[in-house]
Amino acid sequence: MTSSSSTTTGSGAPGEPVPHPADETVPREGAAEEGGTGPGETGAGAPASAATVPGRDAEELERLRAEVAALRGQLETRRRRPPRSGAIRRTVAAILAAVAAFALVTSVVGLWAARTTLNTDRWVATVAPLPQDPRVNTAVAQYATTEVFRVLNVEQRLRDVLPPQAGFVVGPITGQLREQVDKTVTRVLSSDRFQAIWAELNRQVHQRMVAVIEGTSAVITAREDRIEIDLLPLINQVLRELSEQLPTLFGKQIMLPDLSSGAIPENLRLRVEEALGVSLPANFAQFTVYDSGQLWEAQQAVAAAKRYLALFVAGTILLLLAAFVISPGRRRTAVQFGLWLVVAAVAITALLRAVRRHILGEVPAGVYRDGVDATMTTVFSLLRERGVQLIVIGALIALLAYLAGPGRIPVWLRGGVRRGAVAGWRWTRQGGTYAVRRGPGLIAGHLDAFRVGGLAVAAVPALILSSWQSLLVIAVLLVAYEIGVTLIARNHDGVPAEPVIP
Repeated sequence: MTSSSSTTTGSGAPGEPVPHPADETVPREGAAEEGGTGPGETGAGAPASAATVPGRDAEELERLRAEVAALRGQLETRRRRPPRSGAIRRTVAAILAAVAAFALVTSVVGLWAARTTLNTDRWVATVAPLPQDPRVNTAVAQYATTEVFRVLNVEQRLRDVLPPQAGFVVGPITGQLREQVDKTVTRVLSSDRFQAIWAELNRQVHQRMVAVIEGTSAVITAREDRIEIDLLPLINQVLRELSEQLPTLFGKQIMLPDLSSGAIPENLRLRVEEALGVSLPANFAQFTVYDSGQLWEAQQAVAAAKRYLALFVAGTILLLLAAFVISPGRRRTAVQFGLWLVVAAVAITALLRAVRRHILGEVPAGVYRDGVDATMTTVFSLLRERGVQLIVIGALIALLAYLAGPGRIPVWLRGGVRRGAVAGWRWTRQGGTYAVRRGPGLIAGHLDAFRVGGLAVAAVPALILSSWQSLLVIAVLLVAYEIGVTLIARNHDGVPAEPVIP
């Protein structure tokens, strides 16, 4: 009888154990899923080496490992090296934004020049208040007085009519006459009748200035060192006033044309010469402004800008659109454009001020320079307003674009605004509920106080605003308020106010 522990012998050598099929290490499908050792694992899930994997599988595994390593290297290289195309686009967009900002400011100056300085109607409306300016009035009065004494030769006339023994009074009398003439010129300049003459004079001067720019003028000459403006209509009106006040000054009654209607005859110089019986100098009443050629160059630049202004404005718009199309970050481009717009407006303003100082430096110091300064201030007032507007617009564009970004400060500000809006809406709703529930009772209990308070509030704008239209609006609003509080108090009927439920 054989025991169960005995060794079974087969065809092998006597005494050798016969291997059981279950003891062989054979790769099985699904070993990994069953928790056993698969082709790529040994023992407790350790990575298999090439020696423990069949030959073909080992080669495939090594190839895959090499490919993964190469892909990881390429990915790390791309992460470390910024995309060159994005940097180029940002740079080009920043340059286009800067150029567009300067082009926009230049376009505004060109539009102002075309619509104000090159348009006769707008020019006349711009310079209409100049005679009322004290500095302009003083400068023109002094110049006109000098021209009148120049043509009348007052001192020589007095010496001719006075005996030699009275020659010592010629100087004082001449001074008094000069003072009288100066007062007459000032009065003529400030009168309402002269406004029509001033408007027509500036209309003719401006039309001739445009002719100068276009090279077709034969009356006003703009050379490379000066420009001349004719003030003979003003002299004509002054002589008419002096003839009525001091008829003996001319030795006879002179007949000069009345220009108060605004119509200036073409033969005015000839008629003045015939009335005075003198021959006027060629440069009589020709007010000359010297600028060493700068005005001539500016006129030529304005003429060129007038011809190409439309193309320049269109190019500015295209530059700005191209900057935003090319830019990979349009918010950043908006910030850059806004900042550059502020810089461009400030730079152009500084340049124009430098040109203005240079022109004033070419005018003789004193009342003439003050008059030219006041004139330029009036003429360029609209352009200064446009410059301030461009600065404000640029700052707002940059600020809004920055606040729309993902930065810490913009996010905090947007959150604060959102929370403030929610809180404000909640308080407004609670206040409205309180006013609806408690308001009628409060008005009914203090009706006189509400009536007096309405009168007191209406009195403040009534004292500040003086026009009849504003006073009428205040009166209508006050009557509506008084009727409203009275009706609310009567309709309340003594009903106690309900408590506000938050």
